[in-house]
Amino acid sequence: MATHSIGVHVGPGLTDDGEPDRGGPVARAAEMDADGVQVFLADPQGWKTPKPRPDAEQLRTAGLDVHVHAPYVLNVATTNNRIRIPSRKLLGAHARAAADVGARGLVVHGGHVLAADDPAAGVDNWRKTFARQADEGGFPVPVLIENTAGGGNAMARDLDALARLWDAIGEFGAGFVLDTCHAWAAGWDLATAVADVRAITGRIDLVHLNNSRDAAGSSRDRHAPLAAGEIPVELLVEVARAADCPVVLETPGDVADHAGEIGLLRAALS
Repeated sequence: MATHSIGVHVGPGLTDDGEPDRGGPVARAAEMDADGVQVFLADPQGWKTPKPRPDAEQLRTAGLDVHVHAPYVLNVATTNNRIRIPSRKLLGAHARAAADVGARGLVVHGGHVLAADDPAAGVDNWRKTFARQADEGGFPVPVLIENTAGGGNAMARDLDALARLWDAIGEFGAGFVLDTCHAWAAGWDLATAVADVRAITGRIDLVHLNNSRDAAGSSRDRHAPLAAGEIPVELLVEVARAADCPVVLETPGDVADHAGEIGLLRAALS
């Protein structure tokens, strides 16, 4: 029987002063009986370089599956130099910081190009990002690209776009994160999504197991509790089972809610 690691997104887990908040992510995981945590290492809407964490050793040695989520503002695909170049530099900085906390991987959204641009330019910008890093010895942790819910000229919204992207970056060892809410919003068939993605990428490294507040194909990224959204919970369980990789819940709710979701999912997968 496969063992499924179930983690929860806990945000930075730090106070405004940079100290562990209520014990930090490791304490949050213990409260929820989670196998892992996903954390931010800096403001998810900002451009600041991540600072060393006071709980880095605790994260490294706690026996948890740790994943780091890069800031949402990063977009290495864009043709806008004022965004692409800082994005590329910050991606490298977050990868180094992720390695320092013992992360299994660094999650980053696929990004997009401007409306007037050919998406091929964005694909090539991703290729250049990996190629430049390879010349410097590669990323210290796997970079895991996540599918997105909407947006024009997106690199990882549609399966055909994902195929074009992987043709360019697959050789560099890029990983993939399947977000079920995003896939649902983009109109994917969740019953076949795992097989569809694997046929393109050869791998799924992480599942963001989120329900959706909106209908299939809505292009709206609004997460719902695991058993209280538009996606049948049985379908979400089957995605987790088929992917057979670590799962992170990014669902709304408090510690008790997430503990309940972990228990539900663990029982369904046992």
